[in-house]
Amino acid sequence: MKNSIQYGSKKIDFLLEYSARKTLGITVTPDLDVLVKAPFDSSIEKIKEKLSKKAPWIIKQQSYFLSFHPKTTLRKYIGGETHLYLGRQYILKIETSNVDSVKLKGKFIEVHTSDKSKVKGLVKEWYLAHAKSKFHEIALPLIEKFKKYKVEPDSVVLREMPTRWGSCTPKGKIILNPELIKAPKGCIEYVIIHELCHLIHHHHTRKFIDLQTKEMPDWEKWKFKLENLLA
Repeated sequence: MKNSIQYGSKKIDFLLEYSARKTLGITVTPDLDVLVKAPFDSSIEKIKEKLSKKAPWIIKQQSYFLSFHPKTTLRKYIGGETHLYLGRQYILKIETSNVDSVKLKGKFIEVHTSDKSKVKGLVKEWYLAHAKSKFHEIALPLIEKFKKYKVEPDSVVLREMPTRWGSCTPKGKIILNPELIKAPKGCIEYVIIHELCHLIHHHHTRKFIDLQTKEMPDWEKWKFKLENLLA
């Protein structure tokens, strides 16, 4: 059941579900949805009253998760357009060639092709190939580091996710968004460490934040960069 409350100038939408429970439960998902589980005998007025009291916490949680939402500006795949790679800007340079290829050369991402309509696909393939190798290279020492907590991800995979930079499945699979390859190495490390912490603490509790801070004391700096660079 969909519903909403007004908190100042902000409207908070929530999904309400009644169940055989004694207390009200509020969850904010990584996709920014607010899920409310309430006892069968709860009135909508009481539910909204409790939600209003928790509104600051809800907004804080949504803001926190928002840092994992890709906001990359749409780029054109034409000569002269700038594209990010590991946090640096490169200029797209298109050269006519009978052999399709993409490579970094100085301040350029050079695309060689005989068909300009293939440029976007070639650049995306190039990003994906580099994401696979770079993420593996960056993740390996971090995974080794977390073995002291007796945890290890089942696997690290790439998947395009329109609303998240990374996620961790209940079975321990870490999923990373290939778009992260456009961010600096520190941002990539931050997302990987964040997901590794979830192997130990599933929710964003104080213990989770303390662990993340222990393993990456400057994580807030990289979180800020991620929020602002790919925008």
